Amino acid sequence: MAFPESFLQELCDRNDIVDVVSGYVRLTKKSGANLFGLCPFHSEKTPSFSVSRDKQIYHCFGCGKGGSVINFIMEIENLSFPEAVEFLARRVGMELPEQNRSDPESRRREQLLALNKDAARFFYDQFRSPAGAPAQAYALRRELTPATVKKFGLGFAPDAWDSLTNAMKAKGYSEGLMLQAGLVRKGKKGGVYDTFRNRLMFPVFDVRGNVIGFSGRILGDGEPKYMNSPETPVFSKSNNLFAMNFAKKSKLGYIILCEGNVDVVSMHQAGFDNAVASLGTSLTPEQARLISRYVNEVVIAYDNDGAGQKATARAISILEKLDVRVRVLTMEGAKDPDEFIKKFGPDAFRNLLEKSEDHVDYTLRKIRDKYDLSTAESKLNFLQEAEGFIAGFSGKAERELYAMRVAEMVGVSADAVRQDVELARKRKSGRDRRQVEKQAMDLAGKSPVRAIRYEHPRSAMAEEGIIRLLYLDPELFDGITPPEPEDFTVPALGNIYRVLRERTRTGTVSLASLSGSLSTDEASLLTNLLQKPETVANGQSALSDYIDIMETERRNREQSDDLLGLAETLRKKKGYRDQDGN
Repeated sequence: MAFPESFLQELCDRNDIVDVVSGYVRLTKKSGANLFGLCPFHSEKTPSFSVSRDKQIYHCFGCGKGGSVINFIMEIENLSFPEAVEFLARRVGMELPEQNRSDPESRRREQLLALNKDAARFFYDQFRSPAGAPAQAYALRRELTPATVKKFGLGFAPDAWDSLTNAMKAKGYSEGLMLQAGLVRKGKKGGVYDTFRNRLMFPVFDVRGNVIGFSGRILGDGEPKYMNSPETPVFSKSNNLFAMNFAKKSKLGYIILCEGNVDVVSMHQAGFDNAVASLGTSLTPEQARLISRYVNEVVIAYDNDGAGQKATARAISILEKLDVRVRVLTMEGAKDPDEFIKKFGPDAFRNLLEKSEDHVDYTLRKIRDKYDLSTAESKLNFLQEAEGFIAGFSGKAERELYAMRVAEMVGVSADAVRQDVELARKRKSGRDRRQVEKQAMDLAGKSPVRAIRYEHPRSAMAEEGIIRLLYLDPELFDGITPPEPEDFTVPALGNIYRVLRERTRTGTVSLASLSGSLSTDEASLLTNLLQKPETVANGQSALSDYIDIMETERRNREQSDDLLGLAETLRKKKGYRDQDGN
């Protein structure tokens, strides 16, 4: 969709990229004119995410993502280009151009959000009606108050095939839209039926307060126990957390990570308004990064069973890669936080939170519990695993501290454990170095953006140069026969070139104005290649050289294809002769 260039420029001028990004990423390290922080789009421990106030762009040297402030909002908030523009316009109180209020993609998203909102109202009304008696009884057993039910908008999906379908049709929604929202499914005979039936319904809100999906708990017999909305244009399980819309406002300063929705609702009712849960999945890197936008400390409060312990270990491995402190809650006498609070009270749970273990202590304890330390063999096995774990710590003081603790556990010399840890670290460094070298070999032929591959690197480098010159000085292309987008060996570069050619014919261009015509990967690729050195002082000569390289590479590929074709023909002829015995 096309917004006026002047509007987009003013939008970006008023939404300084450093201010916008700082709302999601802690930018602390400064290098030259740029600010650095941990990338919100991939897990890392060393900041490689750069933001330039001068250029008004961001770029990650780790994953390759980059672009303007509009691209950043598109990526971080999972929005389309028009939606990101609207988001930024609201942020600074700008009015959208009137002609751009009817974008089809934005309309569809608005319709889906409106449908979800009306579906949530329907489920809520059903909960309060006589038909909602099973859900009311369940809420009573779980000691949920009417105020809590109202706060979370808890609802009831009747045990019928078409109650929601008929109610939404009466409001003017089509079956097609309900299918897109995941609220109905196609029947074998061509009709549709309600996805959620006989379930306690939990509306799922995004951090902006929109109803984006649902999680339903079965109230009778049947599987699955919990059912979530499928992936839709407005809902992604891996990118959202249940109750994050409330927890982000908490004054407690940290997040409590739970397993189930009911746990979260009960904890909020007990005063722990910083509790969240993943939506039917283990914690994902995307959910972890969402948490890290708002806090720098997380307490994992999963169930005490084996599945909960596995989920805890996975969550630790994800969270420790971010700039957050991780603690682990260990409960005795209860299987989950809800049961603990009901048995011992909120104050006891608060004390438990204060005593929760650092994730390193928790992991070392779990390693220790695997071995019977009364035998020398078990002690050695424990030391080997614990030392390997400690060897992964980046700080020497941290390694020494935990080496001393491990030494105390088995009654050996702290110096011996420290030496073993450093040896293990050297071996690990060697393995890591070889892995990096292997990855570098694997990346040969790939573009700076992981999702885009350069099959013909020499031609791709020339294609990048042509795009840089076109962006910097379109007049260099006057009076020559320029390459066509189809001549580019990398489709993404060809599309960037096509869009640039179209825009430069009608006026000046900027990364912001291109954001609506390029995919996020293409915008990242363009940002990356524009940061490579290029001068227009000898632009005409450079352009000619780039075009020559593309043409030479094309001829070489054609000759190679011809030779391969000839070899295949000769091979087949030889095969025929061999069959004839000649």
